Amino acid sequence: MRVLSVVGNRPQFIKAAPLSLALREAGIEEVSLHTGQHYDRGLSAIFYEELALEAPAYALDTRTADADVMRPAIRAALEAVRPDAAIVFGDTNSTLAGAIASVEAAVPVAHVEAGLRSGDLTMPEERNRIAVDRIAELLFCPDERSRATLAAEGVGGKAEVVGDVMADASRLFAPLARERVGLEHEPGTYLVATIHREANVAQPRLGRIVAGLNRLQEPVLLPAHPRTRTALRREGLVLASHVELGEPLGYFELAALASQARVILTDSGGLQKEAYWYGVPCVTMRPSTEWIDTVEVGANTLVDDDPDALVRAVAAARMPASRPQLYGDGYASERIASTLLRGST
Repeated sequence: MRVLSVVGNRPQFIKAAPLSLALREAGIEEVSLHTGQHYDRGLSAIFYEELALEAPAYALDTRTADADVMRPAIRAALEAVRPDAAIVFGDTNSTLAGAIASVEAAVPVAHVEAGLRSGDLTMPEERNRIAVDRIAELLFCPDERSRATLAAEGVGGKAEVVGDVMADASRLFAPLARERVGLEHEPGTYLVATIHREANVAQPRLGRIVAGLNRLQEPVLLPAHPRTRTALRREGLVLASHVELGEPLGYFELAALASQARVILTDSGGLQKEAYWYGVPCVTMRPSTEWIDTVEVGANTLVDDDPDALVRAVAAARMPASRPQLYGDGYASERIASTLLRGST
C-alpha cells in the first residue's frame, strides 16, 4: 500500500512524525509532500531535522497560504504517485488544497483530526475543517464528540475514533525535549505565549492582547511567528521589558520550554492540547476552541482578546486535581495505519 501525506505548517510536521513511524512499521509506503505554506526555517525545515523525518519527496516551496496556488502542484504529484490514499492533517489551507486536489485526481482522502468544531465560522480553519470532512472518505477522529459531530452533520465518509496523533508526539518527544534542551529560567517561574492566528495579528485584537501581556507580573517568553513580528512592528506595538520576544523555536525547544512553564498563553489549537498533556494550565486568546474538553475540565480558560480577563486568568490558572485522559492514549498513529491497511485489502 502507498499513501501520499500532505503537510505544510509546523503542527502538521509534528503530527506527521509519529504517523510516519507507524506507517513504516506497518509496511505502508509513504510519499511526503510539503506545500511550502510555512517556509521560514524555524517553522519548516528544522522540523525535518529535529524529528528525523525523511526529506519530502515533493517540496513545492509555494511560500503562500493560497490553496488555489498549491492545488495544481499537489494534483500533479498525486497523478504521478497514484497512491491508494492521500492523508491530510488538521485545518490549514494546505489541508484544504490537498483534499480538493485528491478529489480532482480521484484519490481517496483520509483526514486526520476529523470532526473538530469550534462553532466560529469567522475562522478560516473552521471552514476548512467542514469542507475537508465533507469530501474525505476516511475520517480519523480524536474522540467520540468529534464522531458525533460528523454524524449530526450527515458526513458521508467512514469515521473512526483513533485518538490524537499529537498525543503520540507528546508521548514520544516531550521527554526527549526536556533531556536535550536547557532552560534559562527555573521551571515554573515563567509564562510561554504564542500568537499566530490571522485574527490575532490584526488590530485591534493584537493591541489588546499585547496590553494584557504587558500587565502580567511574571516573565513572558514569546517566540514569535514571522507574521506576528511583522504585525507588531507595523502597528508600532511595544512589549514591556518582561515580555521577551524571541525567534520561532524548533519543536524540541518549544516542547521543553512549554512543558516546564507555569502557564501557557496561546491561540494555537495544538498547544492547548499539549498544555493539558504536560500538566500546565492554559489561557487561550480566542473566543472559542475546538478543544472544548480542556475548558470543561478546568485546565484551559478562554479569554478572547480581553486584557483584563487575560490577567485574571493567568493569576488564577491551576491544573485540576483530577485530570481525565483526553484525546486518546498516545497510540493513534498505530490505529490509523491499521485502518488504512484494512481498507486496502
